[in-house]
Amino acid sequence: MHVEGRLAPATAEEVREEYDALAPAARTVVRETAKAMSFDRAEYDERVTTAVIETALDALFASLLEVHVGGRDEFEAFRGDHPALEPAVEGSDTVDRVAWHAAPAAGLLVAATFQSERDAAVGTLRRQAFGKAYRDIVH
Repeated sequence: MHVEGRLAPATAEEVREEYDALAPAARTVVRETAKAMSFDRAEYDERVTTAVIETALDALFASLLEVHVGGRDEFEAFRGDHPALEPAVEGSDTVDRVAWHAAPAAGLLVAATFQSERDAAVGTLRRQAFGKAYRDIVH
């Protein structure tokens, strides 16, 4: 089993603290990206809305979530060790590999199965975990 990422908040309070701590980075990324796209001040003010910055913050938070990647047996063992977490599994039961994120703040174990496209599965899982487990907590 392989683990990557750094965010594994255990409580709703920790989720909000981690999310809020990333807000300055999200604003900086959006500002620098707009500069690289040669936005002048008027275009920046028109196009870089609160929703744009919030979307960047959501994506940044999701991209840093801790993800476990392993075989189905490893996932099932993890699941057995965390019976309080309700599994939310996307994908096929017939493939051998699973990427998962434990979200105790939401009572969920979000997972995506995959056969060979590990990076795609991890990216998909992170977006799903944010949407299912964290969006309601931070918004």
